[in-house]
Amino acid sequence: MDEVEVVVAHSERATLRVGDVFLKVDADQARIDVEVEAMPLAPVPTPRILWRKPPVLAIAAVPGTALGRLGEPSTASPAAWAAAGAAVRKLHEAPLPPWTGRAGRSLGELTADLDGECEWLVASGVLPADLVSRNRQVAEAAFRPWTSAFTHGDLQLSHVFVDGDEVTGIIDWSEAGRGDALYDLAILTLGHEERLGDVVAGYGTDVDLDVIRAWWSLRSLLTVRWLTEHGFDPSAPGCEVDVLRSRM
Repeated sequence: MDEVEVVVAHSERATLRVGDVFLKVDADQARIDVEVEAMPLAPVPTPRILWRKPPVLAIAAVPGTALGRLGEPSTASPAAWAAAGAAVRKLHEAPLPPWTGRAGRSLGELTADLDGECEWLVASGVLPADLVSRNRQVAEAAFRPWTSAFTHGDLQLSHVFVDGDEVTGIIDWSEAGRGDALYDLAILTLGHEERLGDVVAGYGTDVDLDVIRAWWSLRSLLTVRWLTEHGFDPSAPGCEVDVLRSRM
């Protein structure tokens, strides 16, 4: 029998791997609904759905290896990062899904969430006030008009798989939907600023780099508390706190 590997596990969801099958267990079935609907619509390689029996979704493993992981140097080639950028551009140009995703939250919702998190970070002593204030200012550039695109919504580099210089699969679509295209590019390059040029070259069109940097700050400020409360360490080298420090 294949060994059972715990890929990720916290109070909201868990993912297990048994051989070439991933079992995703999610307390919120709406997220699984989005994943099941989004993958067939996306014009990029995605995992094959094997079966679904709530609260479990079974999907096949995709070939290749992850582009990298937050907090670790990526061994993928510049061409592989460029290929990831090209795949993201293809997704963004696809027909829009009928629902709004994580990358499509309203300005009012984002502002309220950001203000609340910044207040908590300072009041709890998790981060110094000047670090929070500076990144809050940087984040303002993300608050601008944008045209909806088909976004992945959680495009961490560990969710993009490559074989050599080819993208072989993009996983974890539970946050997909209409949203800000630059959010995807920012999440893909979070903590790997040195790879941004490769991704943009593959993406193949001009993008506002200040907005991507703003999303780095905004995403990091919004996730520090969640990560801490769910057993992750945002202060690990190269992770969210270091991303915030890089803006000082």
